[in-house]
Amino acid sequence: MKTLKRSINRSPLRSGFFTLAIALCWFALSPPLKAVDCPSDCDNSIGQTALGFTALGVNTGFNNTGVGQGALQKNTTGGFNVAIGGGALLNNTTCQQNMAVGAEALNHNITGNFNMGIGFRALFMNTGGQNTAVGAAALRNNGNASENTAIGSQALRENTTGELNTAIGVDALQFNIDGVNNTAVGFEAMQLNVTAFTNAAMGTFAMQNNDSSGAGSAVFNTAVGGFALRANVNGTRNTAVGAGAMESGDGGTDNTAVGELAGNDITGNSNTCLGKSAGSNLTSGSQNIYVGKGVQPGAPDELRFIRIGDTSFTDYDNFQAGIQNRGVSAAANPHIVLVDDNGKLGTVAVNEIGIKTKQPQAIPQRVQPKAISPDPNQAMLNRRVKELQATVARQQKQIDALSAGLQKVSAQLEVNKPASQVVANKP
Repeated sequence: MKTLKRSINRSPLRSGFFTLAIALCWFALSPPLKAVDCPSDCDNSIGQTALGFTALGVNTGFNNTGVGQGALQKNTTGGFNVAIGGGALLNNTTCQQNMAVGAEALNHNITGNFNMGIGFRALFMNTGGQNTAVGAAALRNNGNASENTAIGSQALRENTTGELNTAIGVDALQFNIDGVNNTAVGFEAMQLNVTAFTNAAMGTFAMQNNDSSGAGSAVFNTAVGGFALRANVNGTRNTAVGAGAMESGDGGTDNTAVGELAGNDITGNSNTCLGKSAGSNLTSGSQNIYVGKGVQPGAPDELRFIRIGDTSFTDYDNFQAGIQNRGVSAAANPHIVLVDDNGKLGTVAVNEIGIKTKQPQAIPQRVQPKAISPDPNQAMLNRRVKELQATVARQQKQIDALSAGLQKVSAQLEVNKPASQVVANKP
């Protein structure tokens, strides 16, 4: 015996094997483990399993499982429920087909069916049905609202009456109370939404401040990308796709921004920004279109502008398919397309041979009409005609003078011509 003891002490590995062997022998020789029987008023003949003090304490239902102190303690006729954790489904009485895994999960459920709560106090106050909560305090305060899904710690934590919401991520839709039909995926996505509905946010901090005012006007917004539409509070029908797209703007309506940081500061309405940082400096302007990487407005409050292409580069060619060799209506008033020195694209009316025609100028609103000045091209043409006429007149005078001179010279030559001599013929 002493030799064996010394051998064991010399080798920790052998000591471990020896202990393991003893443990296995003990388990093999011990009687099989069984679940603790239900209390005296719990009917074991109808498929009940109770393990823990007061678990399934007054149950008369069937096919219930309660593991943990107070699990399903007040259940009476409810069936097909599973409660694992102290206080899980504690107050359930008649509800069926609920699953609660975690301390006090579904603790106050008294009327809800078909719920699943996994995590500490998941669906803690729930009385609604067909809710799914996975994570500590997920859907913690849910009242009688139904058909919500919350996955992540504190996801939809404050929801009470809002339905048909989906929150995936820590703190996603955390403070939603009665907003419906919202989808938030990502850390703190739509975290501060209160009552607004039919919004979709995907990405870290996506639409984090949406409806933080509680006004409920921030509806039909879509944000895809980290920080997308993060600062929007009351804006409506906005679409932001890309990391940081429309991140700082608040209150705009009907805006679309696609690209990293596109439309970053938009607070105006009906703007479209396509491309990385496109329109990122636009603030209160409305009804503008910016297409291309880094395309910026000429002023922060532009109205109804279209800017295409990065103006910081001058070596880009622009090709438009479907224009060359395409016929147009012969009856239409012809115009040519021009770009002025400011980069503004527009048209000028011309006649059938391409000469610019006189065009009436638009009269600004609330301004007295002004007389239309003569066409400078026509005035220049008139001056040119007069100059040509004067030149022709001078040349005609010179020609007349030359003709008169020639006549005088010819007459003089006739006067100076010697008389012809007559020679008499001799016999």
